[in-house]
Amino acid sequence: MMGSRPWLAIGFIGLITSACVEQDSQTLIDTGGLDSDRSFNWNIPANYPLPVVHADNPVSEEKFQLGRHLFYDQRLSGPANFSCASCHRQELAFTDGLAQAIGATGEKHPRSAQALVNIAYNASVNWGNPTTVTLEQQVPIPLFNEFPVEMGINDSNQAQVLARLQAEPRYQSLFKAAFPSENQPIHFANIAKALASFERGLNSFNSPFDHYEAGNQFAITPAAKRGMQLFFDEKTECFHCHGGMNFTLSSFDRSQTFADTEFFNNGLYNLDGKGKYPDGGEGIFEITGKPEDMGRFRPPTLRNIALTAPYMHDGSIESLDAVIRHYMNGGRHITSGANAGDGRANPYKSGFVRPFALTEQEIADLREFLESLTDESFVNNPRFANPWEE
Repeated sequence: MMGSRPWLAIGFIGLITSACVEQDSQTLIDTGGLDSDRSFNWNIPANYPLPVVHADNPVSEEKFQLGRHLFYDQRLSGPANFSCASCHRQELAFTDGLAQAIGATGEKHPRSAQALVNIAYNASVNWGNPTTVTLEQQVPIPLFNEFPVEMGINDSNQAQVLARLQAEPRYQSLFKAAFPSENQPIHFANIAKALASFERGLNSFNSPFDHYEAGNQFAITPAAKRGMQLFFDEKTECFHCHGGMNFTLSSFDRSQTFADTEFFNNGLYNLDGKGKYPDGGEGIFEITGKPEDMGRFRPPTLRNIALTAPYMHDGSIESLDAVIRHYMNGGRHITSGANAGDGRANPYKSGFVRPFALTEQEIADLREFLESLTDESFVNNPRFANPWEE
């Protein structure tokens, strides 16, 4: 996210590592001593590895439930009219359906609200920041961000925000249950830990594809099976950026020693013929300043992808069919307007993005495979829903 105040994240939780930014880079994270939370309701099949948990924030049901209440509470915003769920709606796999997110004060964000599905497995948490590698680091950013404003909490109103929460009787018991060793547990460090715990529990592995992988040959259609073959074929190259159980290479779990922090330029823009992306959407170049990092973003999970339109980091592609055609063309050629340029010729474009041909039937098959990654139980699970409406 843009314009963050890094000291806030450091003050709340502390950085546990600094991620590298080369395309094949890896980040070492200590996963020792984290097996005590296996009794937590992860909503993850036994054959999948559990996500990594921040060593200073062991997960618990009490933290999860506190985080759930905070996630849906508009009082946790500067103007008290906006919640995390305003940009992350369960029925849309915790996105908002907008091309670019709009914050508590009406300010438009340069990026699309990322889906929170399986975010616990992300090796890096934001679209284009390789240094934000844990939810504990990420959560304070939207709370306190000023450029652009997201939740709208700042130095002048943060005491008022805390006072609102302290005045809610339900929070007195929820905070005490989540942090029993503290006499006064209602503060922003614990808010960040609780929100991270809730988001870490938003796991989705119950799609038709998962049932097919578990042995039910009838769980997906013949068209989806043909689409799956295309997806994992060198012809389309899809799996190179969207491989693994979470359908993204930027992934980390307890079976791994190193986290792959992968970022790719997929040829969306080429404003100046030299690889330029629009201001505010330049990928990890905004962090590293390296020309070759222009336009490189984290590949998102494709789980529940049919629910998260519009697509790309800036929501500039409206449909799955249009996404498929983008890659068939080897990038995007914009012929007019402020963003005119031939992304197909972007010098920093990933080598995996190159033209290929599909028939209309093959496009439909590939789309049907992507739709088979939709987990209806996830978007309807009452465990993830608004507790204030119960």
